[in-house]
Amino acid sequence: MDLAYVCEWEKKPKSNHCPSIPLVCAWSCRNLIAFTTDLRNEEEKDLTHMVHIIDTEHPWDVYSVNSGHTEVITCLEWDQSGSRLLSADADGHIKCWSMTDHLANSWENTVGSVVEGDPVVALSWLHNGVKLALHVEKSGASNFGEKFSRVKFSPSLTLFGGKPMEGWIAVTISGLVTVSLLKPNGQVLTATESLCRLRCRVALADVAFTGGGNIVVATSDGSSTSPVQFYKVCVSVVNEKCKIDTEILPSLFMRCTTDPARKDKYPAITHLKFLARDMSEQVLLCASNQNNSIVECWSLRKEGLPVNNIFQQISPVVGDKQPMILKWRILSATNDLDRVSAVALPKLPISLTNTDLKVANDTKFFPGLGLALAFHDGSVHIVHRLSLQMMAVFYGSSSQRPVDEPALKRPRTTGPLVHFKAMQLSWTSLALCGVDSHGKLSMLRISPSMGHVLDMNMSLRHLLFLLEYCMVTGYDWWDILLHVQPSMVQNLVEKLHEEYMRQNAALQQVLSTRIVAMKASLCKLSSSTIARVCDYHAKLFLIAISCTLKSLLRPHFLNTPDKSPGDRLTEICSKITDVDIDKVMINLKTEEFVLEMTTLQSLQQLIQWVGDFVLYLLASLPNQGSPVRPGHSFLRDGASLGMFRELMVVIRIWGLLKPSCLPVYTATSDTQDSMSLLFRLLTKLWLCCREENHITEPDDALIDECCLLPSQLLIPNIDWLPINDGIISKLQNKQLVRLQFGKAPGLVGHTVSSQFDAFVRAPGQPKIDHLRRLHLGAYPTEECKSCTRCGCVTMLKSPNKVTAVKQWEQRWIKNCLCGGLWRKMPLSYS
Repeated sequence: MDLAYVCEWEKKPKSNHCPSIPLVCAWSCRNLIAFTTDLRNEEEKDLTHMVHIIDTEHPWDVYSVNSGHTEVITCLEWDQSGSRLLSADADGHIKCWSMTDHLANSWENTVGSVVEGDPVVALSWLHNGVKLALHVEKSGASNFGEKFSRVKFSPSLTLFGGKPMEGWIAVTISGLVTVSLLKPNGQVLTATESLCRLRCRVALADVAFTGGGNIVVATSDGSSTSPVQFYKVCVSVVNEKCKIDTEILPSLFMRCTTDPARKDKYPAITHLKFLARDMSEQVLLCASNQNNSIVECWSLRKEGLPVNNIFQQISPVVGDKQPMILKWRILSATNDLDRVSAVALPKLPISLTNTDLKVANDTKFFPGLGLALAFHDGSVHIVHRLSLQMMAVFYGSSSQRPVDEPALKRPRTTGPLVHFKAMQLSWTSLALCGVDSHGKLSMLRISPSMGHVLDMNMSLRHLLFLLEYCMVTGYDWWDILLHVQPSMVQNLVEKLHEEYMRQNAALQQVLSTRIVAMKASLCKLSSSTIARVCDYHAKLFLIAISCTLKSLLRPHFLNTPDKSPGDRLTEICSKITDVDIDKVMINLKTEEFVLEMTTLQSLQQLIQWVGDFVLYLLASLPNQGSPVRPGHSFLRDGASLGMFRELMVVIRIWGLLKPSCLPVYTATSDTQDSMSLLFRLLTKLWLCCREENHITEPDDALIDECCLLPSQLLIPNIDWLPINDGIISKLQNKQLVRLQFGKAPGLVGHTVSSQFDAFVRAPGQPKIDHLRRLHLGAYPTEECKSCTRCGCVTMLKSPNKVTAVKQWEQRWIKNCLCGGLWRKMPLSYS
């Protein structure tokens, strides 16, 4: 483990951030981190309970909101989509926060619930029934279905038709369980019930879910001499009212309290966690005293109940008829440790059973098998989640000492040590964030080898396996990029493409844009491949335009054949290889391409981009032997060239209906048919690479004609995406980066190669809306948003009311085309 970056608050004289007691943080599957601090005002002598939300790529761009909680915040929980956040406090108030206009740095409190005056000690969203198991032992398999399998798991509550109902469950300090359900009409159904008839104080609690749709709650009163209690909770809706039923399950006493040597050594249980939200059979317990802690891992098993010989003779027990009982058994326990300050559990759903300890030890280099323990001396240990064996260790600045220094000579540190008060592992367990006792956020890398010396191929295989997992689930993969060195980029991109091509056609179509976005983010990490980032983003844009324009085509008659006009267009364009655009056009039913004039005119900016890009590609063909430039990979991409060819045919037909929607070219001759010329050259280039396995070099005649293009048409400047201002490219040399909340770093990323300079807009030049292809001017007056991953910029509000444009904008209203989240930009962005 090593520190990637730290981000701290600016020191202000009159007000400062101090950690709340307890401090909490949460990490979403979209790589957003939420954490709390208290803002102390020295003049008014009061505390404001703040919730901060950051994107891991731009940690300085923090969104801080006054939570409105009157008491300290005790819980934070993201939902399964990473777009909503729950916060709960010590006064029983629970609030649900949602993104405003789908912006990662703009949040609002929408709904909530309350158990007045009863502090919340545990909180969780209800399970939606989706569980994808990860099979580490099959990481070398070719089929994604073997590596990642859908587990049969019932939602906590279902609506009519089996749709999961959204909501949350909370446990309070007085032993109450409260459930709030979000109805489709926006109303909230809330019910509260006692966990058992004899209510008692609950100091610690956690929530887990079973495959049958039930909820399991674990509670402790904080004393290690008291049992850890477990309850089954069933939620239902009866006559439009929420109903809660509870049932007591087997309890357990910690091993350290039953050991005579340790009976009174650890009086308090300080941490109680299920190993996973959907793994109610395994629980982690930590008991502590003032200076030390001990950690135990327990598992719930079915065991046969022994039957007395007398009853055996009366009614012999045969096979499955033997009575069974559920019983907690200890799996493993640690020796005496320093006092534990925080625990972080892995979120990877690796398929492990209670009997998998030996298998797990053999594969303990895999990151998702470890959990993190933070200690009061500032150190962090990664231990195996079942055997609790040490896997990796990190020493903070306050805990790091020379190994060879005798213990007696080490000076005692004065004052409290800086340590993590809250920790969270990322969704692939390759990164760990911690918020310390000064409110500072630290980001740690966790090696894929988990402290073991692995060859490069094994490390690449682990990274590839987790990239595939993110591709299938739709989770953000920023934490994987932390470990990708420039030398790995080319290999990873090729391997990822190979694995993708092995999948069936239907799955390839589903993942087609996600893999392009993944390749783009990988290529950004190496100066030798950074030009290809532009190509991948252009390909995402091309795919989106192609789908949008084809979707506007409507069959002329209602009783049409199975194929849509878009499918027929693709089929005809691939069969007819004629270089004359008009001969291809006459094979189509032009009545299917009839659109309203206002619709055609509103699409002109997108049509112009297609025309400009085709001209740019053909003009750059003679330079293909020079160092790699943006657009280079398109010259060998038959599928993309085929898309451009189809779009040019569509544009040609629309131009007959509305000439003003055609792309505008600056030609040297008034009589030249630019569209026909470009289509002819494009078709010749497409024929060279239409079959991926039989790519041929363009002939000299084609190259000569492309050489003449600059003398026939003005070659446009392509507005490539800006070089992203994120943190990931600054972490390549593994040097610690120090940041400050609210202040963008003045760091320089990759030194862009000279041939790439021409494709980047200089400061002061006109800005462009990258998705609407509208010019914004040198100093935009419209509010804009930018993608947290690729840096794509677009206006926040739509300037157009035409239905076709709205259809185009709906493609990226929630996320950028690359899948990244949007964040609002200041008006004076540069």
